[in-house]
Amino acid sequence: MAGVRLCEPRHLYNILNQYRRLPRLAEPGYLCLLDARTQREYDESHIITARRIEQNLEGEFLVPDSEELGSVRYCVVYDCETSSLDCSDHQEEQKEKGTIENADSSSTCSQNAEEGTAVQYARSLEEFTRHPVLVLKGGYKRFSACYHFLRTQKILWMPQELDNFQPYPVEILPAKLYMGNFKQACDQQIQKDLKIKAQVNISEQPATLFAEGSKYLHVSVPDSLKADLFPTFATICHFIDTQLDQGAVLVFSSLGISRSSTVTMAYLMHSCRFTLKRAWNYVLQCKTNMRPHRGFVKQLSDWETQIFETRITDISEPNY
Repeated sequence: MAGVRLCEPRHLYNILNQYRRLPRLAEPGYLCLLDARTQREYDESHIITARRIEQNLEGEFLVPDSEELGSVRYCVVYDCETSSLDCSDHQEEQKEKGTIENADSSSTCSQNAEEGTAVQYARSLEEFTRHPVLVLKGGYKRFSACYHFLRTQKILWMPQELDNFQPYPVEILPAKLYMGNFKQACDQQIQKDLKIKAQVNISEQPATLFAEGSKYLHVSVPDSLKADLFPTFATICHFIDTQLDQGAVLVFSSLGISRSSTVTMAYLMHSCRFTLKRAWNYVLQCKTNMRPHRGFVKQLSDWETQIFETRITDISEPNY
C-alpha cells in the first residue's frame, strides 16, 4: 500500500497552483481533493475543486472510483482541523484546548465523531493509490486562514473553467517568499492576496507595482546561455533579506521557470545555507517544472563554492 502522510498547507497551496501551458488542475488524474467535513460546512465554504466525500444510508463514507484513485498523482483529504496521523494525539490536543469536554452537538469541528475523520478516510483509500494519500495538516481551518482566497462555494467545475484558472505564484518560504511569472507580478489581486511588499524582477521587461510603498529591484537579464546572473546574486540576496522584515517578496521572470528559480536557489543557498542540491530539490518540490539552463546551473555551482569554500554538489549531466 502507498501509505498515508501529512501534508503541510503550503504543499497543497503549491499543488493547486502548478501549471505548464495550462493549469495542472485541468489535467485528468492530477489531483483528487476530498472534503471529509459535514455537508453544512462544505456548503458554506471549501477549498477550490474539493469534492465532499459521499456517504451511504448508514452514514459510512464511500470510496470514490478506484480506477480514478489508481491513476491520480495527488490524493488529498482534509477535515476541519486534524493535525496528526494519530487520532489519540489529536484527541489529547483537543482536550488541552478544552474543546472535547465543552463541545455541544452543534459544534461539528469538535465532536468526538469528527476526530481524525480525514486520517480514517485516508487509510481506507491507500490500497487504491499509487502514491501516498495526503492528509492536510491543520485541516480546512488552518488552510483557509492562510489562503482565504482559495476558498469557494463552487461545487462543479467545467473543463473550460479549469483551463482558465489563474494560478498564484508558488510559495517558497511560508507567507514570505514567492516565485512566479511576469503575468502574476502584474496582477493587482495577487499582490493584495499574498501581501506582496517587494518584487525582484529578473526579466528584461520592467513591471508595474500596484501596492503603495512597495519596493522593486529590476535585474534585466536575458534567458540565454550567455547571460550571467552570478554578479547579481549578492545584491539580490541582500535586497530580499532587507525586505522580508516588511512583508512578502515575489521573485519573478518572464515564465517563472529559469531565471526566477536560479535567483531563488541562490537566495536559499545564501540565507538558509542550503547546498545547491538541497536548494534544487526544495524549489523543484515547490514548482515541478522549474528548470535553470546549464549556464545558470554552472553559476549556482560557483555560488555554492563561494559560500561554502568548496564545491559540494556534482552538477554533471544528467544530474542537473
